[in-house]
Amino acid sequence: MANIKSAKKRIKVTKTKTERNKVQKSKIKMFTKNIDALVKSGKKDEAKAMLIDATKAIDMAASKGIYHKNNAARKVGRLQKAVNKIS
Repeated sequence: MANIKSAKKRIKVTKTKTERNKVQKSKIKMFTKNIDALVKSGKKDEAKAMLIDATKAIDMAASKGIYHKNNAARKVGRLQKAVNKIS
């Protein structure tokens, strides 16, 4: 356990940020799973609507440093490719 005041504060701040990041990552995973399910069932309109929300969430996570920008771009690209394949 830390003895210095600033080290104690860093532990608290890190814990808070870790929890916030977990929420964002799980939300993005939920979007990904739901879009994949909609793609498999062939519901293009619903998948496109959810893709907009997912893209926004991924871009915000990248801007906050939760994901690297290239990782975020790859995630968005894969989701867009999947949705565009629906005929």
